[in-house]
Amino acid sequence: MGLPFKFGKVIEKQFFVNRQFEIDFIKQNILSQINITLISPRRWGKSSLVHIATNELSKTNKSIKICYIDLFNIRTEEEFYKIFATNVINAGASKWEEQIKLSKLLFKKLIPKLSFGVDPSTNLSLSFDWDEVKKDPSEILNLPELISKKKKIQIVICLDEFQNISHFKYPLAFQKKLRANWQYHQKASYIIYGSKQHMMTQLFESKSMPFYKFGEVLFLSKITNDHWKKYIVRRFKTNQKRISSQLASEVANLVENHSYFVQQFANMVWLNTTSVCTEEIIEKSMDQLLNQYEILFIKELDYLSNTQVNFLKALCNNEQQLSGKNTISKYKLGTSGNVNKIKKALIDKEIIDRQGKNITFQDPLFKLWLNKRYIMNN
Repeated sequence: MGLPFKFGKVIEKQFFVNRQFEIDFIKQNILSQINITLISPRRWGKSSLVHIATNELSKTNKSIKICYIDLFNIRTEEEFYKIFATNVINAGASKWEEQIKLSKLLFKKLIPKLSFGVDPSTNLSLSFDWDEVKKDPSEILNLPELISKKKKIQIVICLDEFQNISHFKYPLAFQKKLRANWQYHQKASYIIYGSKQHMMTQLFESKSMPFYKFGEVLFLSKITNDHWKKYIVRRFKTNQKRISSQLASEVANLVENHSYFVQQFANMVWLNTTSVCTEEIIEKSMDQLLNQYEILFIKELDYLSNTQVNFLKALCNNEQQLSGKNTISKYKLGTSGNVNKIKKALIDKEIIDRQGKNITFQDPLFKLWLNKRYIMNN
């Protein structure tokens, strides 16, 4: 029997919780050829949401072809063009003979080098003369639209970890190239998302940036506790164990209904449950989870200054006026200007996040660990 909860990877439908509005939103925008930018804190299930929505749509509409591109390991513009062209050609044609034909037909100025794996039926890989691509990458960037028109299909490009383009040598100039070509695409469409919310927000919500108003922007909200409660009860029952609605709600609440950590914590509770879950089992499971992360959390603190740690203490203690005189004095934060610098540094380190006017921890377990094992001992 497999584990009843999944996390840390793109999950299947049976492990997915709610998000029906978001699924329908993505489907409708794809059908209308409207680009989508998906923004939320990390580990809120963006990749799984995109995969489930696009898979459901492509199964019912055979003219829609999905092209997933993960930019996590892409650090240069040259690498981007290679992986982009390769994935788009493979999405547009399933047979290698047609992939070769498309490659020869669609490139007029650039001459791609084609290669296959040991098995000739595997997808091809394209590479280019970088000096030629630098002069004009338009043939590569327009591939989704050209293939969509030629084959009377709609290619949907799903670009994950898009914020990684900030590692490119000239990220702003690169964004301008993308926008200059993609804004004219009528048949192909784009879903862009990434795990660093503050960077994605800057890229797509700032009026000075090339991708401002590129399409619909969808900000994910947390899945409600009621949905998590029902899901946890159901998964326990499906796997021959029981948990009450009240305790299932507590499991989700302890990790602030955070998608990744609800699944992880519920898994730990399920493993510790023989037949019926109890309050004691939940407490034991939380201690085990905190033990599992403790070395990482200690290392996290080692890289923070005293004032940054003091700011986190204030946040843990639910101080409402983080820039107020009393808070600054109580936690030795320096000045209000210094508080703003601390916030920015901690956001850049992906320790805290700004949700509207509220400052929150990105990792609810880190907050729990600080409260239970660090602050109370200092």
